[in-house]
Amino acid sequence: MTNPKFKVVVQRPEGTKSLFGSNTYEMERDALDPIGAEIIEIDAATEEEFVDAARDADAVIGHNRRISENIIAHLERCRVIGLGSVGADTVDVDAATTHGIVVTNVPDIFIEEVADHTMAMFLAAFRRLPEMHKMTIDGRWSDGRPLLSEFPRLWGQTIGLISFGNVAKAVARRCHAFGLRVVAYDPYLSELEMSSVDVEPESSLLPLLRRSDFVSMHAPLNSETRHMLTTRHFEEMKQSAIFINNGRGPTVDELALIEALRGGQISGAALDVFETEPVAADNPLLSMDNVLCSPHVASASDRMRPEALRRMGREIATVLTGRWPRSAVNPGVLPKTDLTRWQPYPQTRGPNR
Repeated sequence: MTNPKFKVVVQRPEGTKSLFGSNTYEMERDALDPIGAEIIEIDAATEEEFVDAARDADAVIGHNRRISENIIAHLERCRVIGLGSVGADTVDVDAATTHGIVVTNVPDIFIEEVADHTMAMFLAAFRRLPEMHKMTIDGRWSDGRPLLSEFPRLWGQTIGLISFGNVAKAVARRCHAFGLRVVAYDPYLSELEMSSVDVEPESSLLPLLRRSDFVSMHAPLNSETRHMLTTRHFEEMKQSAIFINNGRGPTVDELALIEALRGGQISGAALDVFETEPVAADNPLLSMDNVLCSPHVASASDRMRPEALRRMGREIATVLTGRWPRSAVNPGVLPKTDLTRWQPYPQTRGPNR
């Protein structure tokens, strides 16, 4: 590109490390080429090397590297950090807000996939499908029915949703079709927003945990929600409860979850996310008969990659051309019309959903 108007920097992926695999940036360029923005891949083993290459960037694509407070403090021209994901935990959003940088995400493009995966894992764990599969191939044909005969039917049981964002709403719609009673806890939403879709609001977390036969975690990861569930919370759950997490692993104290499963404080778990990823081969959760796992794939479908990248490119282009993006993680950033530097104002709302 001759004399590009904007410089957009991204860390070059290592092998298959990138969330989106190999990438020619065709989708991002759909919106960036028309405004004269050039995408530049950089190789940076350290934060200092990244800063040296990105110091004069107008935008940063947040793939393959955590964009820390140190990096953000040294971005002299950056107006926007673009993410192709729902979560924004790979960026220090508070630091970006302080330095007047908008962080964009794509919170609404693979909601149905995550909700489907949540239901698939939840139902498989409830009906003990991995165990039923093993009994079948081991020739233990008569063992399955006595085991499942010990459990109640699904209809009429209660599922508790922690946080009631887009994915939780989609899960609630599916749960209603199965005859489940749905309750939800989210201190940032009004009761009317839940009750209007036939979901019972719960005013605090512990009562929700006590009454739920199934607990599904949907909270975003931020300073408030890291280790939101601890030993105390698992002790409050029913011993027959199944815990599902297809959101963010670090919202749960994983050691507390492991002990709760080992000690019979809860019945089982279905997990697509872990506190540290990729999950270590010796993680006890991988060898527990009452735990069903998948490798952080809930959002994956043939639509996810192209639409996430296209949308991210569009959001970056929107900010670089002086308009407000469709999805800003930090709405507390107020843009100036001349775009020389945007100044933050105090935030008045809770975590982005």
